[in-house]
Amino acid sequence: MTEPRMHIIETYFECCGFDHTFLQGGTSVYLWNLSRAFAARGHRVSIVTPAHGRLDDLRGRYEVEDLDYADEYVLPLVLDPDVWQGFPAEVRLPLRTTAHRIRLDGVDLYFLSNDYLDRLPDTFYPPYSAKGQDLVFFKPLVFQADSVRFLRHWFGEEKALVHAHEPYYHYLLPAALRADPLKLVVSTVQSNMPIAKKVYAPEVRRLLDLLGATADLPPDGPPAGPELEAVRQYQQLTHLHYEYPPDHVALYQLILENADLIDFLSPGQLDFYASFRDTPFEALFAHLPLARAVRENAHKMFVGGCAISDQWLAWDPREVDRAKVLGGLGLDPALPTFFHNARYALHHKGQLELMRAVDRVLSDGLAANFVVRCISGAPLDDPYFREVARRHPGRLHLESDRVDERRVFEYAASADFCLFPSKFEMDTFLIAQGEAMVCGAVPIATAQEGMAHFLHARPEPDSTGLAVNRSFAEDDPLLTAALAARIHEAVALRTGDPVRYQLLSARAEAVARRFTWEHCAELHLAAFSRLWRGEPAEPAAERALRHGWFDLLKDDEITAEAALVHGDLAAYARHAPVDASVARRFFGTAWERADFTTCERVLDRFPDAVTAEEARRLRGRCSVTDEGKLVYRLPHAERVELVTPAPRETAVRALPEVRELRRTGPGEFEGPPPAAKARLLLTLVSGRVTWDEARHG
Repeated sequence: MTEPRMHIIETYFECCGFDHTFLQGGTSVYLWNLSRAFAARGHRVSIVTPAHGRLDDLRGRYEVEDLDYADEYVLPLVLDPDVWQGFPAEVRLPLRTTAHRIRLDGVDLYFLSNDYLDRLPDTFYPPYSAKGQDLVFFKPLVFQADSVRFLRHWFGEEKALVHAHEPYYHYLLPAALRADPLKLVVSTVQSNMPIAKKVYAPEVRRLLDLLGATADLPPDGPPAGPELEAVRQYQQLTHLHYEYPPDHVALYQLILENADLIDFLSPGQLDFYASFRDTPFEALFAHLPLARAVRENAHKMFVGGCAISDQWLAWDPREVDRAKVLGGLGLDPALPTFFHNARYALHHKGQLELMRAVDRVLSDGLAANFVVRCISGAPLDDPYFREVARRHPGRLHLESDRVDERRVFEYAASADFCLFPSKFEMDTFLIAQGEAMVCGAVPIATAQEGMAHFLHARPEPDSTGLAVNRSFAEDDPLLTAALAARIHEAVALRTGDPVRYQLLSARAEAVARRFTWEHCAELHLAAFSRLWRGEPAEPAAERALRHGWFDLLKDDEITAEAALVHGDLAAYARHAPVDASVARRFFGTAWERADFTTCERVLDRFPDAVTAEEARRLRGRCSVTDEGKLVYRLPHAERVELVTPAPRETAVRALPEVRELRRTGPGEFEGPPPAAKARLLLTLVSGRVTWDEARHG
């Protein structure tokens, strides 16, 4: 079917990728490349973004057109009294917003300007420290209201597809435009911000009223029961979930219920954000009202993808002089070389564990080079990082400065391996890993869902590199040890099996070169076209199978494998009868996943399907000895931690006590006796993280 010519309006708080002097983050680069690709396909493309006080700067380099637009209104902000102490319950911001246009590469860029949008011209984004202290914190919220009003006025009678980015920066927009039949809204989840992030409900309600939206705010569900108290409190340590008072609303739920489509950067990111499978958050997420909203709106979700810049794909890594590049850094070009390139984010990027692993292998005498870029724009203030660099001169080059992109390319082209031990599933595509792979660097990276498209965690014959298990803990010794082991393995591969190394390198390059902006545009436009033509969204049967949402499926859509993986005996029974042999398969699969609830269910219903030894292991896995020691036995457990919750009345975001049990033998652990409501957090050899009861017996 012919692709309809559409008007696509991109809107985000920072759409400045057209000019490197105006650039703050990767989303800007994504937006500019995608917009140009849409325009090249013949679509009309507009971008709406704040001017950030930089109009005069832009006038020096571009032809800036001042539009006949002046919007004067008062923006009411209802303030959370627990946060904005000393401020009135509501402040009213008088605003006069003007609009200005630059036409570039077939794209119309609209810049909105007023007293609030022009603040912070150097950093654009309000610092988190402004929350509760300075009303500049609401600059992104001002843009949300301004962008809705501008879209309605300037493009009011036109049919357009509004493509908004990052839920935190546009959660009002889908609800505000929902009643407009001429405006289709697609929301892109740009980063894995905590899915249940909430905002003050009275503030949202007041602003939606200002914007004439009739959308009801989704009600909050009942709090998790006492049996999940330790699980709930532990989330504060995972970066996956935070607690909020009851007068707050989940902003992603506003997106789910009001957007026409929801766009993700990779298949793994979509899967992760749908269920949080195998993470410490999975058990709690299943109890949240948001989980139901995710299932009910699964048909809206699609993968628009992301890509590697045309410049990196155009450069030839074989033209780079490795000896000159590495020699210029004081390193030995003859040695296997490892490369890391990311912003300085100690825990998000796994950089603490990375430096611990580098220190360990070099102290062990490993002959290798490391080029580690932790970009901060200033000297790194971490004394440990500086100490490691001083300890290994001639083997480790550590830098934090922003350098020319060509220089980064030369580093990547001079490397044999690239290191990306990102944690907490915060990375959704990780362009930097793809860039290094384009140069043939074999990846050593965490097996995060959001990075799965790079195939480093795939088995042969598809693998592009070496994987380590995901991590959801700060300063994680398991991740450090895994990285050190993989680095040793990589050096042995490079020096001892050059044929296999070259095979992995060629695969890595070929996989990375698939991610072009043209392909990204095609994925988006396929979904956009269906929406534009009014075609119903396709049922999400495949996604429901992957996540165990069997209530969304017909009986003939359920597969035995899906029911088995999710330990759902009732779903399997809708597919085929459950006999003793099937029950035995359920028990074995559930045991490997430490899904002991399913194990108990099988044992109760099909006792003959489980041996006496298996039943003993199941029910005797956790006990307290006469001496008062907690003993836990599970052959495939890598780490066991006892999580004891703080009293519920202490604080909304109370932190639990976490004590790692001492390993006393293979699959055997020992620790103090559990207090009331304590739970055990298990990290399995497979990388799955799950919870178990701290039983007495």
